[in-house]
Amino acid sequence: MDSRAANIARGRTGVPVRWAGLNHSGESNIMAREQMRTRDTNSTRKPQQSPVSQVVSLVEHAPAIAEQDAMRLARELYGVEGTAHPLPSERDQNFLIRDGQGRAFVLKIANATEQEQILDFQNRAMEHLASRLKDVFVPRLIPTREGQSIATVTCAAGTRHFVRLVSYLPGVCLARVKPQRPELLESLGAAVARIDQAFGGFTHPAMHREFHWDLKHTLRMRELLGHIADAERRKQVEGIFARFEREVQTALPTLRAQVIHNDANDYNVLVSPTDAPERRVVGLIDFGDMVHAPVVCDLAVAATYVMLGKRDPIAAAASVVAGYHAMLPLELRELELLFDLICARLAISVTLSAFQHQRAPENDYLRISEEQAWATLEKLTATPQQWALYSFRAACKLPPCPQSQEIVRWLGENREKVGRVVATRLDGAQTLVLDLSAASTQMPSGLDSAEASAFTTFVFERMRAAGAAAGIGRYDEARTCYRASQFRGEGNDGPEWRTVHLGMDIFLEPGSEVFAPLDGTLHSFRDNNLPLDYGPTIILEHDAGGTKFFTLYGHLSRESLAGLRDGMAVRKGQQIATIGDVTVNGGWAPHLHFQIIADMLGKRGDFPGVANAREREIWLSLCPDPNLILRMPEEKLKQRVVTSEGILAARRAHLGPSLSISYKKPLQIVRGYRQYLYDEVGRPYLDAVNNVPHVGHCHLRVVQALGEQAAVLNTNTRYLHARLAEYIERLTALLPEPLRVCFLVNSGSEANELALRLARAHTRRKDIVVIESAYHGNTTSLVEISPYKFSGPGGEGCPPHVHVVPMPDAYRGLYKGYSAEAGAKYARRVADAIEHAEATGRKIGAFIAESLPGTGGMIVFPEGFLREAYRAVREAGAVCIADEVQVGFGRVGSHFWGFEMYGVVPDIVTLGKPIGNGHPIGAVVTSPEIAASFATGMEYFNTFGGNPVSCAVGLAVLDVIGEERLQENAWMVGKQLIAGLAKLKTEHAVIGDVRGRGFFIGVELVRKRETLEPAAAQAAYIAERMKERGILIGTEGPLRNVLKVRPPMVFAMEDADQLLFTLGEILQEDCAQRA
Repeated sequence: MDSRAANIARGRTGVPVRWAGLNHSGESNIMAREQMRTRDTNSTRKPQQSPVSQVVSLVEHAPAIAEQDAMRLARELYGVEGTAHPLPSERDQNFLIRDGQGRAFVLKIANATEQEQILDFQNRAMEHLASRLKDVFVPRLIPTREGQSIATVTCAAGTRHFVRLVSYLPGVCLARVKPQRPELLESLGAAVARIDQAFGGFTHPAMHREFHWDLKHTLRMRELLGHIADAERRKQVEGIFARFEREVQTALPTLRAQVIHNDANDYNVLVSPTDAPERRVVGLIDFGDMVHAPVVCDLAVAATYVMLGKRDPIAAAASVVAGYHAMLPLELRELELLFDLICARLAISVTLSAFQHQRAPENDYLRISEEQAWATLEKLTATPQQWALYSFRAACKLPPCPQSQEIVRWLGENREKVGRVVATRLDGAQTLVLDLSAASTQMPSGLDSAEASAFTTFVFERMRAAGAAAGIGRYDEARTCYRASQFRGEGNDGPEWRTVHLGMDIFLEPGSEVFAPLDGTLHSFRDNNLPLDYGPTIILEHDAGGTKFFTLYGHLSRESLAGLRDGMAVRKGQQIATIGDVTVNGGWAPHLHFQIIADMLGKRGDFPGVANAREREIWLSLCPDPNLILRMPEEKLKQRVVTSEGILAARRAHLGPSLSISYKKPLQIVRGYRQYLYDEVGRPYLDAVNNVPHVGHCHLRVVQALGEQAAVLNTNTRYLHARLAEYIERLTALLPEPLRVCFLVNSGSEANELALRLARAHTRRKDIVVIESAYHGNTTSLVEISPYKFSGPGGEGCPPHVHVVPMPDAYRGLYKGYSAEAGAKYARRVADAIEHAEATGRKIGAFIAESLPGTGGMIVFPEGFLREAYRAVREAGAVCIADEVQVGFGRVGSHFWGFEMYGVVPDIVTLGKPIGNGHPIGAVVTSPEIAASFATGMEYFNTFGGNPVSCAVGLAVLDVIGEERLQENAWMVGKQLIAGLAKLKTEHAVIGDVRGRGFFIGVELVRKRETLEPAAAQAAYIAERMKERGILIGTEGPLRNVLKVRPPMVFAMEDADQLLFTLGEILQEDCAQRA
């Protein structure tokens, strides 16, 4: 039975049971009778019953026993004293019974029309499977006190019902598991296959029963079609039944058949708990729908239900197929019929639902999956049957499109029959192969091939420089240029982008002639005139020794379509078109897109020219290499492929093991632009964590400034250079008085190292006050003042000259909230540390603090803390160092520098990370007085600090921040982000706190808000899942339970909305919950 919606009320009123007593005649154990063993298996078949009468009978004779009577049945029949909780069912009645010892059972009360023989069939099947299965659990039958497997009770209304008790299987039903990952769905397929294997050889007299959920009897549902009120939907189902009759019905008797479970729907499938190392299917319940049928029907049923609610139902089904085939290999004919069997199951479901709802409109359970089923049916009816087959074949590790092999063979053996496609020879020096891949260093990140003018200039200038008449874009090349909305699709786990090129590009001047390489006919043509589409397109049909295939010609001139008609003959060498210009070809640089296609999938005049990377294998099988016809030298087309596994191996062999890498499945990032990073297959990732590319990855102004200066001069500060003077003047002008003296270095660590030297030179003291969990750099002296390091793994503890004060954490710290009172208490701890040091004969020379501590958990200080702390430090004769490496240059939005939020002016400011947008620059800015103290006679010289290239980069960064109003952007978008995160906090108890300013935001996760127990596992899970969904965030904090959001400053409102939407979805997943 379709036992979905475990929390849906039954919609029937319980009635008292009138005891008929137990049937002591042994009738409940009918298989014990010798005559049953010897009875002909076909003798149990009754005359064919119409689906109407069968379903009406089942619905109208469903039991309606009250919970109190269920408890009484459990107690008197089975000796189980416990509570009863109703479970849903289509035609029976089930109760979850829990006793005082913590044991759980399911009391099953059968429909009044149910035959005892059918129940015995179920009992025998469960016993059979339980004795043979190890990895998949099934319920075990609990006998009555008298040892019977089936008891009988009679209700007050006089109806008799059979009763059984079975063990309750722990686990989470698949319907409630979020997300349903491909690996989990594969385990479902494997579990169903194991059950089918175990059922091999099992027989029972009742296995050939007539049953409306049996796919063999699909066509009987036609009798109920009139109950589907919507005419269009009714027509849909009629079409499925017609195809079933035409393609499936006569083939079913030829398939291998046996007893099957027939109801592996997502409420009958049990999954391991969330704390399991790897979630997988562990059990299957409800054997009420068993029949003798083709084995593939069991797979079809399981695949049907995982499709419900999926954006890409075929992909979900393919995962189930993969797991099934790995355990129990499918026959080719079974694979060919699988899609139609899935559609038939859905058609039966919606037809029965429409009929049953009319009979029992109060029973919401009967319609719980109806709308999802209709939505899935609509998607499947729009899906070419062959696409489903190719997807299933790929899941089974078979060649997805088998006819492609014959096409490839024929083209290879008949090279002399193949003619030219363009007039220019493509097999010599006249061609230039262009690297348009995601990893290409030929194409700057800011150059988009969809921007026709700039890209046309880029391509044709390279061709002229190489003396080439034609430029070639490669087949099976992953690109980042397909950024328009038509290349974006929705997969089952978020957006997917079509990036893999399925044809070859031939860049030629507009008007260049295009020829038919083979005899054939005109299959179809169309002007695909949307922006970034093919423009005018021609598709020819050819014959490869009895196997059809097609060639596609895109981006043509409009004149190419004049006078064409479908089916017209085309001869080898005949001119069929000319190349179009940018005004008609979809808006691309002038070129011919040439593609071979093995199966048009029912399309005409159009066919995908790029594919998403997940489906790469299928599409490449559908679209063989065009070079089989173009015949360029293969060595010219080779792509350099560096796998992630190879890179990891090299890192392990040659990089120090202390260097970490992000994510369980690391990303191979090959390109960045603005707020996006791209991996090797061209997939974009919205970068919400990297604050180093401050004005955006590979900002054109910054790249241009770097390149122009690097092409002229790069030297050191012992020579005069105007860029150095200009940069230090502009940088210091952004800081308050008296911060007017600048030292340029190469990193934040160098900056903080130099700041320590300045402080010690000025105060002649070494001791320093630092904040708990702080991190200030990777040099030896900085690790010594970084509790995040010296108190962490591998740390050597706090050195004597370092004095640690509590983190002013308004959420988790000693004093809660952002009030001035809390700030004063934390500042008092700084004063106490100074007094304690002095009491032991030590003098504090400096206090260093990040303006908003990052490793501390993205902290914003309480009101007055920094002001009062600075006062206490200066009264002790020490200096105040503001570490702005993370948050400077407008990141907080409200101010250009983080310390300005608190109304203070430090004595020394250190800068790094965003100052060079990824180029290694750092700076220390201090007062003339402190700088003078550092001038002891020992020269401070930094070989690369302040070099002309770095100064050019630094100036460009300042220009962009101002001209693009990025500080204002951080403020406005940051407010929206924080407000959206605060709203998510009201909806998800795992969020304990949302804090930050501008584009420096932390979301602290807790298992319990009352105790603040950290949810580090949930934070790690969410960051990993966000990456899988195409958004990069991080985790931070001493307890690793804070989600870190620090995007490039070009992060836009729509990016914030995307982040919030995706995070909201992931927070609903099982492993993100606080339990």
